[in-house]
Amino acid sequence: METILVVEDKESMADMLRETLESEGYKVISARDGMEGIRHLEEDKIDLVLTDLKLPKKDGIDILKASKEENQLIPVIVMTAYGSVEIAVAAMKGGAFDFITKPFDTDHLLMLIKRALETQRLFTENILLKEEFASKLRFPRIIGRSKKITDVAQIVQKVAPTKTTVLLLGESGTGKELFARAIHNLSDRQNYPFVPINCAAIPRDLLESELFGHEKGSFTGADAKKLGKFELADKGTIFLDEVGDMDLTIQSKLLRAIEEGEIERVGAPRAIKVDVRIVAASNKDLEKAVEDKKFRDDLYYRLNVFPIRIPPLRERREDIPLLVEYIINKYCLEIKTPVKSISKEALDILMNYHWKGNVRELENAIERAVILCDGDVITPEHFVLSKQSIFESAKRSLSKEGTLETVAKEASRIAETQRIVSALRETRGNKSKAAEILQVSYKTLLTKIKEYGIEA
Repeated sequence: METILVVEDKESMADMLRETLESEGYKVISARDGMEGIRHLEEDKIDLVLTDLKLPKKDGIDILKASKEENQLIPVIVMTAYGSVEIAVAAMKGGAFDFITKPFDTDHLLMLIKRALETQRLFTENILLKEEFASKLRFPRIIGRSKKITDVAQIVQKVAPTKTTVLLLGESGTGKELFARAIHNLSDRQNYPFVPINCAAIPRDLLESELFGHEKGSFTGADAKKLGKFELADKGTIFLDEVGDMDLTIQSKLLRAIEEGEIERVGAPRAIKVDVRIVAASNKDLEKAVEDKKFRDDLYYRLNVFPIRIPPLRERREDIPLLVEYIINKYCLEIKTPVKSISKEALDILMNYHWKGNVRELENAIERAVILCDGDVITPEHFVLSKQSIFESAKRSLSKEGTLETVAKEASRIAETQRIVSALRETRGNKSKAAEILQVSYKTLLTKIKEYGIEA
């Protein structure tokens, strides 16, 4: 529910505006003079200002200036019975969203208010898009058919429509932000901002300002007022990634934001009410952090209302072919090259690799392979993976069925892979010296390296 501040000194007009706006579902705060209006701007969370131009104590232009000082994103609509061009120009130059002359049709006013609030939302989203562009999530949807991932998806669908705080747990690269976005998009807050912030990526001294904002002059370098992520996320969802890395001092302020629904900008004299749904995530063991006195137990219990564990990629290997197909198509489209296929040998390596970096690491590997592949088929030589991965994938791919000849060939491949990797490590990648150690020709070694995908 949006809150509209109505500043109007005539009682009959103020009552009519309140009744009209409340019938449309808006919350209305009324003020009878300019000073009272400015006080509400400072103390209350206002989404739109509707002010008369001629007011006792302070006029509509003063209200407009105070509104822009408080929050540049608040739209202001100025009403007046003195509809001169000069006044309209002054109001618009001061940053008013629009200007309406009394008497006016209430339907026209409601249309103006709706347009102003929608414009405000678009401005907010544009700010967020610019700030998060560099780290924009690269997966637009959840991909997988394994039981583990579909179970998580079902849990997300159940909790998303509620206001419950969610804690996403899992290793780095499992797609916790993707699931946080899914929770937001499936909730009744989907038309309001989704604001992600990586608590581990921002220096401790700056994190408070990033989360809660700051006033002009509150510290060295604070040349202007800044809205924090909580204010930008008002009525929407804030995603606190790597919350386990948050400093204890900031943890206490986050706890207040959760418990009281209010925040304090750095240097501000009073708190600000916010309506934010919190989704937090961590790849750390928060219970252990609580035991080690590195994480507040009261904050942990506030965040751990509805924990969801995101499985690592190695626990849902059956999803890898789907992910591989999707990522290959995505990057072929991005770099404008014909769609490529992947060889069975290459897919076997990906299926059996440990993937410590999970889906993020898989995507990086395929992106490089698409770039390196000049033909139509991605093969093992196009992957730049760790040496250990080749041996691990070979061990996992050893058949437990089949003829002795088949098993012998696979075992030979594993043994040769392990020995070649060892020789290359011993010679620091010098293939000529490795061939001498292995007592094979340089050409034979190159053939084996290519065949087993040991180029890395």
